[in-house]
Amino acid sequence: MDDDAAELSELLCFDLYAASRAVTGLYRRLLADLDLTYPQYLVLVLLWRRGAQPIKAIAEDLHLDYGTLTPLLQRLEAKGLLVRTRRAEDERSVTITLTDAGDALRGRARGIHAGVREAMALDPDETVALQQQLRRLAGSVEQAAR
Repeated sequence: MDDDAAELSELLCFDLYAASRAVTGLYRRLLADLDLTYPQYLVLVLLWRRGAQPIKAIAEDLHLDYGTLTPLLQRLEAKGLLVRTRRAEDERSVTITLTDAGDALRGRARGIHAGVREAMALDPDETVALQQQLRRLAGSVEQAAR
């Protein structure tokens, strides 16, 4: 069947879209009490796991451009959860560091990942296999877009 005339149920892109919306919607509900968006949560997860990071590393890890990431970081800074500091040896480079309040939020966010994992109803092997497939898919599509 021609892709232009395909049913939605035949389009892989629609299934990816629907799954993404479902997962993001679940995160929205789980993060509401923390007053965080999903992208803000992802920034905090990176900082909780790795400590202070240059903006460049955060942008690369989250596959975000600076134009998207900068306002997101500004909002987190306005909430008192992180600080942006220019590096003395290179004024163009900015390091992102959690504040005490940002670090403390980690405790309140502990059940988020488990809640999402439970809602997905995947066993550990299925999770790993799906992650591998999605990463391969994303890499292939990014490569084809170049």
